[in-house]
Amino acid sequence: MITLLTYPPAFGQFSGSPFCIKAAHLLNLSGQRWKRENTLDPRMMPHQKLPVIRAEDQLIADSDMIRAYLESQGARFDAGLSDIDRATSRAFIRMAEEHIYFHIVLDRWANEDAWPEVRETYFSSVPRLIRGMVANKIRKNLLSAMRVQGLGRFTPEQRLARLEPDLDAIVARLWQNRFLFGDTPTAADASVGPMLSAALSSPGETPMSSRIRENAVLMGYVERVEEMLH
Repeated sequence: MITLLTYPPAFGQFSGSPFCIKAAHLLNLSGQRWKRENTLDPRMMPHQKLPVIRAEDQLIADSDMIRAYLESQGARFDAGLSDIDRATSRAFIRMAEEHIYFHIVLDRWANEDAWPEVRETYFSSVPRLIRGMVANKIRKNLLSAMRVQGLGRFTPEQRLARLEPDLDAIVARLWQNRFLFGDTPTAADASVGPMLSAALSSPGETPMSSRIRENAVLMGYVERVEEMLH
């Protein structure tokens, strides 16, 4: 049986990380038997990050590598998709994981109203006496990295303007479909759905969560993808 090493539930979600949720979706779609193992400390993992799966006495890190492993075991996440749809799927996955994700990071780590809950959730395993010091140092480093990345220089309203075309693209794909590429979930849904769920579940109300919440197409999609874990 495969073991998914994941961050524990947080903010009402399967995990505090949308990438861990993605891995869970991929495992479900693959048909493999699996179980979860929670940890808040990924320092012993291959990339010092999660998710990781333990399979065949090896640790496989990174959600893309997890997908590749599952496909090597026979999973066909995009069965029936044309070459054009497979290419579009790849672009949607990258849009979700390399753009939308970093807006979620800022909504959680840069939002002063959300930060106390985020700190207590992500750093609950750190002794309370030094929790604030440890968390604030990591937060400072992360926000500095986000300024280097670029999005950290924008206001929430400016970031929402950058997100609008992404959300419009998702709505366009969903206009006549239950999932991004038809009535059956594919690998793209395992990435895009958890990102939207993570945006909605972040503490407090943000321009991004409000924008998603007011769109019935996006909300219906989020509910359908979340049902895939039950």
